[in-house]
Amino acid sequence: MLNFIFRRLLIAVPTLIFLVVFSFLIMHSAPGGPFDSEKPIPPAVKANIEKKYGLDQPLYKQMLNYIGGIVTEFDFGPSFRYKDRTVNELIADGFPVTLTYGFIAFVFAVSIGVSIGVYAALHQNSWLDYSTLSFAIVGQILPNFVMAPLLVLIFTNTLGWLPGGGWEGGKIQFIILPAVALGTSYLASIARITRSSMLEVLHSNFIRTAKAKGLPYKTIIFKHALKPAMLPVISYLGPAFVGMITGSVIIDTFFSTGGIGLHFVNSALNRDYSVLMGVTILLGTLTILFSTLVDILYAWIDPKIRY
Repeated sequence: MLNFIFRRLLIAVPTLIFLVVFSFLIMHSAPGGPFDSEKPIPPAVKANIEKKYGLDQPLYKQMLNYIGGIVTEFDFGPSFRYKDRTVNELIADGFPVTLTYGFIAFVFAVSIGVSIGVYAALHQNSWLDYSTLSFAIVGQILPNFVMAPLLVLIFTNTLGWLPGGGWEGGKIQFIILPAVALGTSYLASIARITRSSMLEVLHSNFIRTAKAKGLPYKTIIFKHALKPAMLPVISYLGPAFVGMITGSVIIDTFFSTGGIGLHFVNSALNRDYSVLMGVTILLGTLTILFSTLVDILYAWIDPKIRY
């Protein structure tokens, strides 16, 4: 098992390095720059600004300085658009907000999705099973940029139960709608995957053997069937969690939560290279980290994967 973990970590490090280099080259190869605007500035002023931020240096030197700052000081550099603010400060302000409602959306999606998926599989071809499938289809065809205004229309404008935007320090009433809007489509996918996997396991030979031995029904379900049925679900959860973080771009914009997704959009529009790189590296690191954790958890559940 330790060798398996070590191999996965060895794969993760060069992947992250490639992500940093590739993203840096792509962003700087795009036409325009962070100080280009509709009203052109004098060439001498622009040259001084670019010299201040090191943009007058060759591209390879800029990249080496940037990577060196991350490795030695964990410094993503200053923002080109937000005066007197660094990328580290912007991420420190926005990421806890995104992580808060993203984690709540993740727990909401996993707990309810797995529960109704298992229950639907145990009652195959019943009205509950058909209702679950219908919910899964509807949930998957309604992305968060459609779900968000629907929730605001119902629970804010019509019923007046919950606020339609803001954060207010993370009060629970401001978290509910963003978390539900973000987690609904993932919940539907988890329910569908759980149901399909559970049905496949329930028709396996070892489950028939357990029933023939007269084992209690609960023992068969929770001890023998549930663990192998969760393997496809676990494979989905790693990318799903990161997807809830990256999907927060729409949620941050619509609900004005102040999360990191809004900085990501603004940095792309303003060509704020340092902020865009910082958020990209953060999201890429989360993707690699959780994919590695899923691989390790998958191998722990199914020992055949290690070999």
